[in-house]
Amino acid sequence: MQDLFETIIEGFQTLTLNKMRTGLAILGIVIGIGSVITLISLGQGSTQSIENQIQSLGSNLLTVSPSRQNDRGISGQSGGGTSLTLSDAKAIESKLPNTLISKVSPEFSSRSQVVAGRNNTNVSVIGVYPAYAEIRKISMSKGVFIGNRDVSAMAKVAVIGPTTATDLFGEINPIGKTIKVGNQTLKVIGVTVSKGGTGFNNPDDMVYVPLSTAQKQIFGRDNLSSIAVEAKSKEVMTQTQDEIGYLLLKEHKLNTPSEADFTIMSQSDLLNTVSQVTGTLTALLGGIAAISLLVGGIGIMNIMLVTVTERTREIGLRKALGAKKKTIITQFLIESILLTFTGGIFGMIFGITTSLLISKIMNIASIISLSSILLAIGVSSLIGIVFGLYPARKAANLQPIEALRYE
Repeated sequence: MQDLFETIIEGFQTLTLNKMRTGLAILGIVIGIGSVITLISLGQGSTQSIENQIQSLGSNLLTVSPSRQNDRGISGQSGGGTSLTLSDAKAIESKLPNTLISKVSPEFSSRSQVVAGRNNTNVSVIGVYPAYAEIRKISMSKGVFIGNRDVSAMAKVAVIGPTTATDLFGEINPIGKTIKVGNQTLKVIGVTVSKGGTGFNNPDDMVYVPLSTAQKQIFGRDNLSSIAVEAKSKEVMTQTQDEIGYLLLKEHKLNTPSEADFTIMSQSDLLNTVSQVTGTLTALLGGIAAISLLVGGIGIMNIMLVTVTERTREIGLRKALGAKKKTIITQFLIESILLTFTGGIFGMIFGITTSLLISKIMNIASIISLSSILLAIGVSSLIGIVFGLYPARKAANLQPIEALRYE
């Protein structure tokens, strides 16, 4: 144990003799480990943020979306068609038993420039029924949500998210103020409670208007973007999904599910899809970052090979004095591991700092997991062993007489 401790001390002393070369060798590992930790933490944080956003949309939720069909009648991308109408939503609400469904919310959404005075912002404008707030778990911070009277009267009113309210009105209370969406001037009657979302579908950065107003006055459309259906319970989700499918096939006068011009997604379907996509993306980015680890490892090996060459006479002298092959291998392996382990520690600090900094600047969620930190330290030590083994064996295999003659 004492011999190992002395070897470690000797390794530190040897590496500090040429600080510039040692620092450059460590730098490759620092960048590689830091990149892996940063990308993994940002990837996991983004995944968690999206999953929380999906779950916050409501429980037991089924989303019916139109799908575009090609010339052969085969369904295409979800949300790309115009096959859903208000009559479909009313059919679901009236023809399915109340033991399966709780609420139905027909919706039409499109992005639009919204103006208030000198301020403007581009947000999602969603035409809704009052049931939207209950299904999507929307709470009010100020004012009221869209009511049945607003829908039937095609009222020119709007409810805005807190981010939209800040962008358009700053710290001023927006209730009673007016905004312009398209060619229509709408009165703000409410502001929703923040849900903390991000991206294009951020519920905090939306404008809600009566469905009739959105379809007839703002966008001039008769179709729906989606129909949200809240099932009675998780136990009947699958049955409800099937019943909606059969009903819409009948309403659209289609014979088989393969002809369906709509798709029905549950929250679990959305979560699985998001997890697969973000998981693949995180793995891809992690793989790209791992390439820099490989480059760093090769750099370590090159440095150790140069060190072996420079210390050939020293190695020959030690072997002539009785140093065993195992001792020489251990010495050079320890020096290699010290390089990579030190790089791993600094890389871990660099990765954590970078991920937190990016998270704060770009408002992106970041999750720094213990597993990624342990992985960084473990990988850095493994790189030291793998890429230090060849130089160590080369040093140990030198013949004492030839090594002592080396100039």
